[in-house]
Amino acid sequence: MYPPPPPAPHRDFISVTLSLGQSYDGSKSWRRRSCWRKWKQLSRLQRNVILFFLTFLVLCGLLSYISVADQWRAVDGRSAEERKARPADPPVLPAPQKADANPENSPGLLPQKPQRHFRRGPPNLQIRAPDKDSKDRRQDDTRRRDEVVGDARQEESTQRTVVSWRGAVIEPEQGTEPPSRKAEGPPTKPSSQAAGIQNQPASPNERQRAVIDAFRHAWTGYRKFAWGHDELKPVSRSFSEWFGLGLTLIDALDTMWILGLKKEFEEARKWVSKKLRFQKDVDVNLFESTIRILGGLLSAYHLSGDDLFLRKATPSRIPYSDVNIGTGAAHPPRWTSDSTVAEVTSIQLEFRELSRLTGSKKFQEAAEEVTRRVHSLSGKKDGLVPMFINTHSGLFTHMGVFTLGARADSYYEYLLKQWIQGGKKETQLLEDYLEAVEGIKRHLLRRSEPRKLTFVGELAHGRFSAKMDHLVCFLPGTLALGAHHGLPADHMELARALMDTCYQMNRQMETGLSPEIVHFNLYPQSDRKDVQVKPADRHNLLRPETVESLFYLHRLTGERKYQDWGWEILQSFNKYTRVPSGGYSSISNVQDPLNPQPRDKMESFFLGETLKYLYLLFSDDPALLSLDAYVFNTEAHPLPIWAPPRVG
Repeated sequence: MYPPPPPAPHRDFISVTLSLGQSYDGSKSWRRRSCWRKWKQLSRLQRNVILFFLTFLVLCGLLSYISVADQWRAVDGRSAEERKARPADPPVLPAPQKADANPENSPGLLPQKPQRHFRRGPPNLQIRAPDKDSKDRRQDDTRRRDEVVGDARQEESTQRTVVSWRGAVIEPEQGTEPPSRKAEGPPTKPSSQAAGIQNQPASPNERQRAVIDAFRHAWTGYRKFAWGHDELKPVSRSFSEWFGLGLTLIDALDTMWILGLKKEFEEARKWVSKKLRFQKDVDVNLFESTIRILGGLLSAYHLSGDDLFLRKATPSRIPYSDVNIGTGAAHPPRWTSDSTVAEVTSIQLEFRELSRLTGSKKFQEAAEEVTRRVHSLSGKKDGLVPMFINTHSGLFTHMGVFTLGARADSYYEYLLKQWIQGGKKETQLLEDYLEAVEGIKRHLLRRSEPRKLTFVGELAHGRFSAKMDHLVCFLPGTLALGAHHGLPADHMELARALMDTCYQMNRQMETGLSPEIVHFNLYPQSDRKDVQVKPADRHNLLRPETVESLFYLHRLTGERKYQDWGWEILQSFNKYTRVPSGGYSSISNVQDPLNPQPRDKMESFFLGETLKYLYLLFSDDPALLSLDAYVFNTEAHPLPIWAPPRVG
């Protein structure tokens, strides 16, 4: 027998045989056969899922194309209508004179990439809309826009309520009436002239020219690096967005008109006409949108007589609630159900004026319902109100805490200014204001050491704090305005004392600029000043409140020292906050003149309020935006005081 054959040797490789003439050549036909083979290898379920997904993508693409096409057709239609529009009335104020010198030309810069911007501040506001469904509101908005545009082009053929620009105090017995609540009337136009304002504006004096120079420098930076965006970041030569609605540009419209900057005003008007659109998927804060955007557009309309600004003010959804400005969908604040009292009670001037201009009473009714609600609430202390209100229950929260600073300040301001706006007929507003002033005197006033400065502190559950926000420096001007309109003379005395204090809040700082918050020294100590500042409070945001009150005090007393104090503040802004490439920046340390630490932020209110009040402060003409004809909203946008209707 033969032995068995030996086993085959183990091989560690694989042998592959390629047929001749069938090698892979990368051709499309080979790839198609390969893909088809893989497709056939899939199960029926897998193939159905893939087909369904592809069909869904195709349908979405078609729907998106239809929606975009409709929007572009609507935009083209609006643009054509705006190109045909012309101002229906001559301007209320004389047209600004051509600037003596043009600002530096803007170099061709690449657009800056927007950076995500988070704003520290109070929660967004939620006010319930009038009891109408969304469809009714949209139909009513469309009808109102048609009425405003149509009536703005008609000659005055019927009797209507008009604005009187006479520089006289308007008393209740004159018969001034708010917009009718019985029926919606036609929109009101600005009057054809402003009595007491010269046909040609007076040449600006030296200090006013310095304000114009500051404005041009700020505007040059905005135009170079942030055009059409919300706010300038002057140090990084970029911009930040909040609403994406050109806040700085809109806030500055009436300032440019008042300063006589015709070229800059026309440039901004063109942007408003062509670029300002409210069809944006963005949530806006009702309070800030109202005082800056709505207030800015209404003021620009009144001063220039250009109905473009009224048309832009009316189609937005701002008047309803805290909303997505594109979709109109309202929602409560995302992180809390509380809103600040200042937010819910500082939109009334603008909404009331919008109703008067459009003849649509719903704006005024929605805002005044909030005023009536706050008036009836319990939890006040001698007219002082808590800082927060719950948007669901409508009741005050955080009871026992009272301040005239952030979150409550403009509540008191708007009580007085609504009373003035309406012709001094709404006695409930006046009573609430007078009671609040007495509450301030009784609970919040103290004197510091060693200079005996009168200041307004805060009260928390019966415990007094010597803390005062720079925001409180609105109060001297408000008190003086009330005294001018016939309120007790001791209001003016308190206004003078508080004005001295606000000046010292600037004067005692090494840069001459006030910090955001100060604490006052209550006890005599030889080595301590009246004004004390904590490290976290040393920043300055270019705020207007001090120069706002200086404007009122000078306008109503004629004392030159208030102009001199404002001039010192303007020089400090130029020395410590001016950025060479354009713009002004907030700073982090008002106590360090060698390194004030720029924060790279120019708030829109620097152009809308601070520089405007400085320009008016340096004017010696009491007829320039007379306080008997205009009332300023809390963003310094002048709105007309209502006059009696014409007879015959």
